[in-house]
Amino acid sequence: MTESGLACATHRLSVAYRSEPVLRGIDFAVPTGVVMGIVGPNGAGKSTLIKAMLGLVPPLTGSAEFFGRPLAEVRRRVGYMPQSTSVDWDFPTTVQDVVTMGTYGGLGWFRRPGRAERERALVALEQTGIADLATRQIGELSGGQRQRVFLARTLVQDPDLYIMDEPFQGIDAKSQQAIVAVLHRLRAAQKTVVIVHHDLATVREYCDSVTLLNRTIIASGPVDEAYTRENIRATYEVAAGDDAFLEFAS
Repeated sequence: MTESGLACATHRLSVAYRSEPVLRGIDFAVPTGVVMGIVGPNGAGKSTLIKAMLGLVPPLTGSAEFFGRPLAEVRRRVGYMPQSTSVDWDFPTTVQDVVTMGTYGGLGWFRRPGRAERERALVALEQTGIADLATRQIGELSGGQRQRVFLARTLVQDPDLYIMDEPFQGIDAKSQQAIVAVLHRLRAAQKTVVIVHHDLATVREYCDSVTLLNRTIIASGPVDEAYTRENIRATYEVAAGDDAFLEFAS
């Protein structure tokens, strides 16, 4: 595909932790304007894949590109929402301050966030349904509220590509609905979203495309083509007679 056709791609990407291979020869491509889910069992390398693409863990081999270019050349077009467990939630700061941090990349070295940036943060908080928490200390938030703060911080960057690591993990139903609503708005705006996802029953509802991963890519493409019983069985190494596990793939 041309640069305009792919939001991100990897070429023969391999990663190991110490001497243990985690990913082997990954060729991964995400078209623009889709919600792509990455699914697979625990230890399959889902989070490692996006971290290696973003340069957060070193690859053994291979490379990644975004909109046809190295990440360093298009960094402002790429937003990353890490898992909430990766943050020190005891740090004494407010929800609005955390979201405003998402504007730092566009300010340059010598500018500090001003009224415009704080107003942008409030808009992002409204979009995620937590504007009423703007002055709350982040340590007082529930798991679902924390995820929505992270999402708001990513939204305020206004990237073209959103990469989210387990955005639905450990959250309440209200937060899940709020995040799904944001995904739908991003899709309607022709943004691209990549989510590491664990709930197989909601893949068809949330995603246009899916990548099934277990250290290598088992299948990748539009949900209707890639999300089959056979591919899910191979990804999760499900026994041949365990049809209950695969009901959601029908």
